Amino acid sequence: MSSVHAQYAWLGGESCSANVRITFANGLITEIESDVAPSANDSRISGVVIPGFVNAHSHAFHRALRGRTHSGLGDFWAWRTLMYQVANRLTPENYLALATAVFSEMALAGITHVGEFHYVHHQQNGKQYDDPNEMGKVIIEAAQRAGIRLTLLDVAYLHGGFNGEQLGDEQRRFCDLTIKQWLKRVEDLGTGNAMHTIGLAPHSVRAVHQAELEQIAKFRNNRVVHIHVSEQPAENSACIKATGRTPTQLLSDANLLGSFTTAVHATHLTAEDISLLGKSKTIACFCPTTERDLGDGIGPSNQLVAAGASLSLGSDSHAVIDMFEEARAVEMNRRLITNQRGIHSSEELLTAATISGANSLGRETHGLVVGAAADFMAVSTESVRLASFDPKNGAAHLVHSATSA
Repeated sequence: MSSVHAQYAWLGGESCSANVRITFANGLITEIESDVAPSANDSRISGVVIPGFVNAHSHAFHRALRGRTHSGLGDFWAWRTLMYQVANRLTPENYLALATAVFSEMALAGITHVGEFHYVHHQQNGKQYDDPNEMGKVIIEAAQRAGIRLTLLDVAYLHGGFNGEQLGDEQRRFCDLTIKQWLKRVEDLGTGNAMHTIGLAPHSVRAVHQAELEQIAKFRNNRVVHIHVSEQPAENSACIKATGRTPTQLLSDANLLGSFTTAVHATHLTAEDISLLGKSKTIACFCPTTERDLGDGIGPSNQLVAAGASLSLGSDSHAVIDMFEEARAVEMNRRLITNQRGIHSSEELLTAATISGANSLGRETHGLVVGAAADFMAVSTESVRLASFDPKNGAAHLVHSATSA
């Protein structure tokens, strides 16, 4: 049994508690005490202890694009062409080095659990490796080396569009030939262990069609499901033209909405979409630094929460890896388009970056609570950014002033 004594700790709400002892054994928190003096057995931590950040949406290899794609004219689709070029240069060896570095950067930024939306499965010519899951196992090993929890969200990528278009040459690495082949490969990954788990990730409704989504729903067996939803207006338009339904409506028809599902981006939604996501308790994952970098748009975060959905966060393309920035960007984006402040509370935003993210990746308990994993981080109050820290408004200080640097 071990214990730490924190100068301050965020235990929920808008304020931070002082002089908090956190006791843990076998990796789980067993007791939390506030307003207690440190004991001789405590490891003392100055600053503010908060739950470890959970990065619910990551594409590790996109980190290689940082600084190389942010200038000049273009849109999401132009950026995607450059991303494909990087994807087709990956080997098991260089991907292990890259992913280890990316996950290590996350750990240094206070992230203790990442959901890796993994779709570079095969060789450049589309043929499987001798071990069809070699690249997925590379990601698992990278997370182990970095000391970070991982949910490997194995991506199904079967079509190039809503009308059965074939995938382009640059997409062959992503594609299992059939839904049956993908299901078999995911089954062979097993269920994982305490440090890594496996989730299901149909890439999008344009890449995985209705009948295949229905098979995934039947196959799920307590695994979480993550899927890109309505990131681009063009995708919505094509979906409605081909099916008469929005992406969210298709997921509802396939029985793939619920607290086990995370709708990534959820940017361009109709009122009915918002209602369906909220009533089903589906989790939305916003990635504001990526969404603004790519010009995607600003999603209806407050409307989703009001409807009953939960909000999680991800750094996605890793233009930056800073969950404080992701959290405050949700609020700042809403301020820009509503001309109002205080749309989301600081507690709500910290929860999105921690507890709701863990829920998104299948962990029912996360945070500074008894029974949760002892995954926490400390934020220094001695930097110039937090020099005026007041525990009475601790959550606001953290969300609106802190950085992961």
